[in-house]
Amino acid sequence: GLRKNCNDAYHPIILHPVRIPEMYVVSSTNDGLVIGAACCLAQLRDILMEAVPKLPYEKTKIYQALLQHLRTLAGEQIRSMASLGGHIVSRGSTWDLNPILSVGKSVLNLASEDGKRQVLLNDQFLAGCEHADIKPKEVIVSVLIPYSMKDDFISAFRQAERQKNAFSVVNAGMRVLFHPGTDTIVDLNILYGGIGSTTVSARKSCEKLIGRQWNDETLNEACRLVLEEIFLPPSAPGGKVEYRRTLLVSFLFRFYLEVLHGLHQMYPFRYAELSWEKMSALGMLQSSVPQGVQIYQDVDPGQSPQDPVGRPVMHQPGIKHATGEAVYIDDIRPVDGELSLAVVTSIKAHAKIISIDTSEAVQVPGVVDVVTARDVPGENGKDEQAYAADKVICVGQIICAVVAESVTQAKCGAEKVKIVYEDLEPILTIEDAVKHKSYITEERKIEKGDIEKGFKSADEIIEGSELHMGGQEHFYLETNSVLVIPRVEDKEMDVYVSTQHATDVQELVASALNLQSNKIMCHVKRVGGAFGGKITKPSLFAVIAAVAANKTGRPVRFALERNMDMLITGGRHPFLGKYKVGFMNDGRIIAADFQCYINGGCTKDESELVIEYILLKVDNAYSIPNLRVRGHACKTNLPSNTAFRGFGFPQAGLFVETCIVAVATHTGLPHEKVREINMYKGVNLTSFNEEFDAENLWKCWEECLDKSDYYSRKAMVEEFNMKNYWKKKGIAIIPMKFSVGFNATYFHQAGALVHIYIDGSVLVTHGGIELGQGIHTKMLQIASRELKIPLSYIHFCETSTTTVPNGKYTAGSVGTEINARAVQDACQILWKRLDPIRRDNPNGKWEDWISEAHKQSISLSATGYFKGYATNMNWDTKKGHAFPYFLFGVACSEVEIDCLTGAHKNIRTDIVMDACFSINPAIDIGQIEGAFIQGVGLYTLEEIYFSPEGEQLTLGPDTYKIPAICDIPEQFRVYLLPNSRNSIAIYSSKGIGEAGFFLGSSVFFAIRDAVAAARKERGLPLDFTLNSPLTIERIRMACDDVFTEMV
Repeated sequence: GLRKNCNDAYHPIILHPVRIPEMYVVSSTNDGLVIGAACCLAQLRDILMEAVPKLPYEKTKIYQALLQHLRTLAGEQIRSMASLGGHIVSRGSTWDLNPILSVGKSVLNLASEDGKRQVLLNDQFLAGCEHADIKPKEVIVSVLIPYSMKDDFISAFRQAERQKNAFSVVNAGMRVLFHPGTDTIVDLNILYGGIGSTTVSARKSCEKLIGRQWNDETLNEACRLVLEEIFLPPSAPGGKVEYRRTLLVSFLFRFYLEVLHGLHQMYPFRYAELSWEKMSALGMLQSSVPQGVQIYQDVDPGQSPQDPVGRPVMHQPGIKHATGEAVYIDDIRPVDGELSLAVVTSIKAHAKIISIDTSEAVQVPGVVDVVTARDVPGENGKDEQAYAADKVICVGQIICAVVAESVTQAKCGAEKVKIVYEDLEPILTIEDAVKHKSYITEERKIEKGDIEKGFKSADEIIEGSELHMGGQEHFYLETNSVLVIPRVEDKEMDVYVSTQHATDVQELVASALNLQSNKIMCHVKRVGGAFGGKITKPSLFAVIAAVAANKTGRPVRFALERNMDMLITGGRHPFLGKYKVGFMNDGRIIAADFQCYINGGCTKDESELVIEYILLKVDNAYSIPNLRVRGHACKTNLPSNTAFRGFGFPQAGLFVETCIVAVATHTGLPHEKVREINMYKGVNLTSFNEEFDAENLWKCWEECLDKSDYYSRKAMVEEFNMKNYWKKKGIAIIPMKFSVGFNATYFHQAGALVHIYIDGSVLVTHGGIELGQGIHTKMLQIASRELKIPLSYIHFCETSTTTVPNGKYTAGSVGTEINARAVQDACQILWKRLDPIRRDNPNGKWEDWISEAHKQSISLSATGYFKGYATNMNWDTKKGHAFPYFLFGVACSEVEIDCLTGAHKNIRTDIVMDACFSINPAIDIGQIEGAFIQGVGLYTLEEIYFSPEGEQLTLGPDTYKIPAICDIPEQFRVYLLPNSRNSIAIYSSKGIGEAGFFLGSSVFFAIRDAVAAARKERGLPLDFTLNSPLTIERIRMACDDVFTEMV
């Protein structure tokens, strides 16, 4: 169960009650439904759904409350395994059903050797009070869930970071019983979860309210009493103290209104109908099943039916991925003599290592050895040490490794290693780093125009404003994994690794073992997601495993578990931006001074490139005539942050869009008009003097305005907001100029190797790596076109340093197109070699040509090479041709927020993307959709927490929430801009892998628009800043009202 998975608890015996019929009983009595304790939550849901329609409404109120939670509690897999009895007896504070069962007066039927008895499932039971608890020898056999009564009102509430499959931040069960036919309180029960270590009851508050009438005066008194009785200290575990206290009274207010509404329905002539303002507070936001539309331009009618380029060919291994047949590193069958590896990581953010005691670890049965920095024959990493030697610089840094016959034994051995530290002062935040001038690189700077002159001529100036952005976990499905197999001869070594950069793995492993690179063979069949997180770190993990394999002479497997992967690796760089903006009354920005900081963590990694890219991309789609941008990458004692999809642009784009919103708010102009007046027009120059044509930017803008029906929907949003006080809608349209590729030519080089076999089959290999983005599928499409043969003739085996050496990392949205150029080159060489064969036999089949070529001793193997796009950036002159080309896109998103809880619903998103001629529209649109949703995660959902000591607290899916199906817009429409071409990339295509990410910010700004509507109605200032991620807490607390003021 949970303790076994999360805390490595060991249970020598596991019992399953599947053959105990009493624990699966389902029966109806005069008092209610009796449900076996072993029934899973999915069965409970089905039982209640079947029972509710058959019973009078007045008896089903508790069942309907339970069903409300059972639709969102956990996921279907968990609901199909977790039992009702287990849910009850584990008594987690955030367990959603317990408060409802308690207020509903449920009864536990217990059994033991001593006989049977019943226990009331009340607040004392949930608090673990001894007199009300289960005895050690007792088991829960079944649960009686009583019927409700006519004058009973029962409601359930929960708010989680994500609508579904997430623990509640706060949940509640509330019940009131009135004297028949009146609103006089006879009994009142209010229980909250998520407030303390157990479910807590507002028992004293409820007792004081008995006998009162159900009116506004009682509500106000109830809120006051509850906040006094249920106290959360500022340092309460879980944080969000003000938000959680606000939810206490927000839920109570919603319950109050639900009961008033119920009284009106029962006694319409005695109790008035709720006002429209109060009606808008009823009900939680409910998401429907998302519907998608994908529109792209079909291939030319004259294109050969056999030519797959431009057609929506399915991802070649897609079926294997869906069925679980795809083999990843940890799926490779055990090798003879294989050892498992577990690492010992630092528990200090900054400290000297005084001693490492491994004496107890090597005594653990099955442990073969402990590996430390002293066992590294060569170089112990480059930018970052593989094994910490004398000092640790972050929590999670690897100090040593234990190798054993099994994973369990290796982990047991790792727990026995004792390390003595001497603490050093850590630096953890950007603010601390700035204070101590702790930087990874020198300041980067770009300047355009005359900024001082620009500010002097501005009608208005905004200054002193800041934007804070949190980091983001890559959360790839396959955690970092490596299998190292030493060969018998010549110190050769096979490294099977999940990486975006096989060459880097090869070089670092060779360097660590004091070998030449030609002795290290790296193999990558596929990677289960990477998003930039597997460029640098896998090389270190490979070194750790390779050193262990070298020391023991045996194969070593190192597959990180999710929590360890998240602890050790960094993610997207947290960002701080400060701005001063000068603008005219018509919204034109004529001067801007930006100061940008990122938290790079403890080593350089990719931080220098990220801060450079932030400076190069911060203008987004806007022409600012006088601009100065300065940037620092801060060095702190956190795990080293690294590349992530978008590579600085998601931070830079949100920052400049925040400035646009500030100008629009200050001038009172519509946001879209301020965007339009500042957007690049025609042929123009970037801030670093690179020329580009903004024609397609405007085509995307106008197309998106039209496809999304923006102006009509904006008017409908405004109308909705006038009629709803406690729920608001928002809409936003965001343009994008995305820079594709890297600012140095050598990053764009690529190689390929194509073999044609005697039977006519073709094997394509190249230096690109399959990360799930469909690169291999596109390579097969290209080979099919160039060799004019069906896709069924062509196969891709794996990426390997033995077939294509010196490959660059697959990243920057150009992995497909640069490797495509290499594959194209190899295929064209082969096609040209076949020219004389085809001339002699023009009507022959492919197989005939290949057979004849072989007989004539014509080589049927060719290497292809692409030198790369000519790009450069001179930071001394602050000018250059930094990127091969630009990609344009626009997104319009509409949302609805719940002002009482901070929840939001993504109603609709329209994206128009300038993909030019798409090699594979199905894959490209999938990349746009996936990147967009990942962007929604960054901007609205995903939040990383660190302790004051620098330890990451969000280590797994229970504490770190990525988007789920419920976060996909209910209407999700993607349009590829038609009749668009790109003269630079292969077949006039564009690299699409990252661009959609930033467009997720359209949801962020739509939420902001909704919050602004709420604040405007409440008479609050509109010049407010919302930081990212825009979580439920930030949304709720920005919608300031009487309840936030109470806390």
